[in-house]
Amino acid sequence: MSIRYRRRGQGYGRRGVCGALVGVLLLGGMSLAAAAESDDVGTAISLADLLRSARTVISANQARINDPSLGDKGLSGDAVLGSAIENDIKTTGFDPRSVDPASPRGKLLADLSKAIKQVMDANQKTINRKGMGFKGFVPAVFGRLVTEQFQVEAGDKASIKVTAPPDLVRNRKAAPDEFETRVIAAEFSRADWPKDKIYSAVAPLKGRQAMRVLVPEYYGAGCLSCHGAPKGEIDITGYPKEGAKLGDLGGVISISIFQ
Repeated sequence: MSIRYRRRGQGYGRRGVCGALVGVLLLGGMSLAAAAESDDVGTAISLADLLRSARTVISANQARINDPSLGDKGLSGDAVLGSAIENDIKTTGFDPRSVDPASPRGKLLADLSKAIKQVMDANQKTINRKGMGFKGFVPAVFGRLVTEQFQVEAGDKASIKVTAPPDLVRNRKAAPDEFETRVIAAEFSRADWPKDKIYSAVAPLKGRQAMRVLVPEYYGAGCLSCHGAPKGEIDITGYPKEGAKLGDLGGVISISIFQ
């Protein structure tokens, strides 16, 4: 099942999906089971939006993080989470704090918020180290650390993984599983796949049924310094560049809500 979400009659772009679902999925006498599935999809999208919004904060502050003349960068857990929520509201029009904290979605958003804060607070020594330039605390590393900590917080309720097409994965731990690989190859890699469209389906993961939601991500201008041309040149992180072009499929946020 693949779904394109709309809000107030407008199609969402790559950063424009959110949990404030109306109309599209809720019309036409939906069954309780289908309604529950759509709510899981909405929860997954809310999680993806908050993660991307937080990652944007780290991306926007790379020069500050890597400035060897600065000590405290002002990027505490509370500061980054606050900026992430601001980004989320600007991008999607949806405030994750508006969700009932006792609801399943509210609890998972709280787990992700806590993970963002914990990762930032745990890395203050590195981020604030004077006399050191490149810290290695790039958006991809931040994202991996946050998703790992989210798993600790969420337990068996949900999981988040930032993966990519198999030939683009730099960290083998993030390699796509069979389901993700199939969706990337059969759906996201199609020339006619709309870039504002996610993919969702109920499928097994680690022996359990889950609503699995995959959100494609595409290379922006800020990504190309590490992932662009010339292909094979070693980037600042020590990896060979992929030779990617602006707008190419570069990654996938894979969220699973266990049933």
